[in-house]
Amino acid sequence: MFFKHITMFMFLIFIINTVLVTSADLKPEYYSKTCPQAEAIVRNIMKKSFLKEPRSVASIMRFQFHDCFVNGCDGSLLLDDTPTMLGEKLSLSNINSVRSFEVVDEIKEALEKACPGIVSCADIIIMASRDAIALTGGPDWQVKLGRLDSLSASQDNSSDIMPSPTSNATTLIDLFQKYNLNVKDLVALSGSHSIGKARCFSIMTRLYNQSGSGKADPAFNPSFRAELFKQCPLDVDQNKTLNLDATPVIFDNQYFKDLVDGRGFLNSDQTLFTFPQTQGLVRLFSIDQNEFFKAFVEGMLKLGDLQSDQPGEIRKNCRVVNSHPAPHVMYEHMT
Repeated sequence: MFFKHITMFMFLIFIINTVLVTSADLKPEYYSKTCPQAEAIVRNIMKKSFLKEPRSVASIMRFQFHDCFVNGCDGSLLLDDTPTMLGEKLSLSNINSVRSFEVVDEIKEALEKACPGIVSCADIIIMASRDAIALTGGPDWQVKLGRLDSLSASQDNSSDIMPSPTSNATTLIDLFQKYNLNVKDLVALSGSHSIGKARCFSIMTRLYNQSGSGKADPAFNPSFRAELFKQCPLDVDQNKTLNLDATPVIFDNQYFKDLVDGRGFLNSDQTLFTFPQTQGLVRLFSIDQNEFFKAFVEGMLKLGDLQSDQPGEIRKNCRVVNSHPAPHVMYEHMT
């Protein structure tokens, strides 16, 4: 009888931790009472990471997009593969691209020491992404928190959902609309490419066989195209990285100035200027950085509102789900 009671208690704890709290509303200062130092801890570690390797913050800033588009902002991006689950890290859009997971590990370790079991990995992504922008000269804003971490991840979902660097504006607009993100959100959030680098792999088609033509994309500025031919020849190691814009460690509106000048790196970038429906916003952001910053923050907040409808938890380690007693085992003991 005692064993049955203990088993029932464990099952109830499992249900409470993984189901009932999924209805928690997101709000600013969510951890003000339970872990008031949470945001300061995240900011300080992001600062150290930026000083050590500037590219790391650009990588982490993209975590929010890569996580939230796949079943909501639930930290599923951070889960490592297991014998029974292929996670998102090796999906087509993430492999050899999404990096710096060790910075999130460091943040989580510090938060667990300060406030064990309180701050979710999903919220770490939101805070760290915001900090990456602020630390590189971009806007700062108050984020809404209170998310839970997923119990699983799906490589297939990530590969099927995330856009390709060869995507055109029509494809991107259609994709963003599925998540209630409008054309302005698309163009503004694409400005995340104001910082960081990308691989030659991402532009080989655009350089050498755009639309099956056997030629480069005619939208290239001729001098930029010549530069890329030198940097990314056909026999290049395609993991070689180049800057996404002319100021790769400063979050500013240079990205949009580059698009106007035909110096966008990815096809999914330059298409925003060649496509009539998005060209006006690119021009606007290229001449008005404040408008870009305002639209970017609005887009990031909307992106952060994408929620999972699945049960969740607060992971102790962002790479693995917590250990839980299997419900079917407990039901067997309770019969």
